[in-house]
Amino acid sequence: MPASTTSAAPSVTGRRTRDEKYDERRGQLADSALQTLGELGYARTSLREIAQNSPFSHGVVHYYFAGKDELIIYCVQRYKAACVTRYDELVATSTTPSELADRFCDKLVETLRDEAPLHRLWYDLRSQALFEDALRADVVEIDRALEAMIWRVLTRYAELAGRAPAFDSPLSYALLDGLFEQAVVAHAAGEPAALALLGERASRVLPTLLSPVVGTRRRP
Repeated sequence: MPASTTSAAPSVTGRRTRDEKYDERRGQLADSALQTLGELGYARTSLREIAQNSPFSHGVVHYYFAGKDELIIYCVQRYKAACVTRYDELVATSTTPSELADRFCDKLVETLRDEAPLHRLWYDLRSQALFEDALRADVVEIDRALEAMIWRVLTRYAELAGRAPAFDSPLSYALLDGLFEQAVVAHAAGEPAALALLGERASRVLPTLLSPVVGTRRRP
């Protein structure tokens, strides 16, 4: 009936608006918390510490997040949701294997240079998930999304090169992720060559992740 449809519409719209406002405030809190989390790490950060380094009171932070783990997971999920599409534009627009490789390596260096605290937080959180049951499922989910991101790059790189990946997705991800984590540690330690070495090493590793060209033999 028209009358019931008219009366229901404002209610649905109102609920959606409240949800949007709630999500917006959680996003604002998460964005504010990320800097503190990236600087102090998981173990040294509390909700009170986050509130002291943000425009929000401790009570407001606690209203939107029941505890530290909930806030941290939300922060990392929010950040990684943007990260996992970071290379999709390169995959879609690169037309040669060398172009894709160069742009991928440049982007690796760029993200470490510009977002190092957030990468430190991610590796910290992934280590903590070995001991914290509350973190484990979300960390595994994020890690799988990052693996899929790398696999999209590698399979397109292989396609452009007319070759096939030399390894499966988990191993390919482990090799590149290990290289990136090593660079994150070096950069955190103040190694002046960390960024340059990341780009140079990534450019050397990428071709080894492809199978040999058909018709060629590996040297004995």
